[in-house]
Amino acid sequence: MRALLLSRLVKGELSRIPRPPPLLLMKYASLSSSAHSEDEPTKKKRKRSDCHILGPDLPDIWTPRSSAPPVPSSSSQTHVNDELIPTIIDGKSIAQDIRTVVAEEVRKMNNAIKKVPGLAVVLVGQRRDSQSYVRFKTKACEEVGIRSLLAELPEDCADDEVLNTVLGFNEDPSIHGILVQLPLPQRHHATVSTVHAFTKNPEDITREADIVISAAGVPNLVRKSWLKRGSVVIDVGTNPVEDPNSEHGYYLAGDVCYEEALQVVSAITPVPGGVGPVTVAMLLCNTLESAKRTHELS
Repeated sequence: MRALLLSRLVKGELSRIPRPPPLLLMKYASLSSSAHSEDEPTKKKRKRSDCHILGPDLPDIWTPRSSAPPVPSSSSQTHVNDELIPTIIDGKSIAQDIRTVVAEEVRKMNNAIKKVPGLAVVLVGQRRDSQSYVRFKTKACEEVGIRSLLAELPEDCADDEVLNTVLGFNEDPSIHGILVQLPLPQRHHATVSTVHAFTKNPEDITREADIVISAAGVPNLVRKSWLKRGSVVIDVGTNPVEDPNSEHGYYLAGDVCYEEALQVVSAITPVPGGVGPVTVAMLLCNTLESAKRTHELS
């Protein structure tokens, strides 16, 4: 089984390249061990053995598969006249279930010790996609009863200012989770295996992948012709597209052309309503767990 990761480029680099952003083609095992972020303020590196994308019971080495499209089982796929009916991975529904549990746990905690979890968010600069994420997270905190604080810093602030802000929140006993919203300014790159901006034939490489994880930052980059029939698409792209009729003057689109992908994929996450809601919901879960450990609650 093979998986593909589309990675982000800064706009300046993209304008100089006559082809789409770089591609990462890797087996499942390397997804959890070869990529790490250098944007954490403490810059701590996790051990490879601590990272499990698909769980600890999977083999370290995968036997290469033939280029033939995968044959889904009858229990996981529905076929009508030999047409593939894709499964929509409903992030909103999953997130709502998680939030319901979190809200109940927060209520119990407040009733027991008159305290609630606290989440602090550090936002640097004026990126509109980052501002959208922060709005979603603040609203989500309000809905489940978690106290939220926001520190907004200018784009040209020094590294020490960001670090001192994080340290200040860390010393506050009412704060149980701290999130530095990424990407930070002049931090657009990540170390992600052996891929560069001049990868040839990106469409051909993508068509070989069973799983496509896209985070390129280019709306509708991945078209139907790029995808293998029956592949799974996780679209992490969040791209603001100008729209004067929208509430904030723009709407968010993914890297994958959703309408086209539905014709060939076996499962896909939409944008918005896919990865984002689950990410925010799990942030709430982690903040709650941190608060419970602080107050020695089971």
